[in-house]
Amino acid sequence: MAVLLRRVALQLSLRQTRTPPQKALLLATLLGTCRTKKTWPKSFSQEELKKRLSPIQFHVTQEKGTESAFRGEYTEYKEDGIYTCVVCGSPLFRSETKFDSGSGWPSFYDLVKEESVTVTDDFAYGMHRVETSCSQCGSHLGHLFDDGPRPTGKRYCINSASLGFQSASASSPPSNGDGTGAGAGTGAGAGAGPGAGAGAGAGSGAGSGPGGAVGGKTEL
Repeated sequence: MAVLLRRVALQLSLRQTRTPPQKALLLATLLGTCRTKKTWPKSFSQEELKKRLSPIQFHVTQEKGTESAFRGEYTEYKEDGIYTCVVCGSPLFRSETKFDSGSGWPSFYDLVKEESVTVTDDFAYGMHRVETSCSQCGSHLGHLFDDGPRPTGKRYCINSASLGFQSASASSPPSNGDGTGAGAGTGAGAGAGPGAGAGAGAGSGAGSGPGGAVGGKTEL
């Protein structure tokens, strides 16, 4: 009900606003609250995902939730390998691009490849952020900021619950999202079973808000 009332109020304000810049901002805010889902190359039913994912993984990836800072499985993770989408198994980040941002969430300064992640303007909670989603299945990952290290200057602030992990020491390559790759298990080892889902638990205490400011940075 609150979202509906806010949407109506924005629509009324848009009609009454005369200047183009104000109209553009109001329209962007309105679209940010009622953005329609695009068609992704990989799709899964909500019933399947609820069975395959842990509650926190489902909340983050499908409901755009945020895990608690410093509680995620991969926040302090140091092993060499590739971080994948927990839903479809697509490769997202290499471990050598991971850095300690002090934010409380896994942070990366580059992607496995440019098309690995889709970025979208996010105007929720009365602020502008850049949302990151898996380009294969559309699962919510986190947000992108422009305060990362060189050479890119970018900081992909990602929820652990949206990630799986393929160890560099494992014999099989990371999944390409067709359900045949390896899914990350709990702890440091990567499983080799079918499916791309990660093992249970990527941190407790999910929050639905945008997160707080840590070390002067705007976070998830």
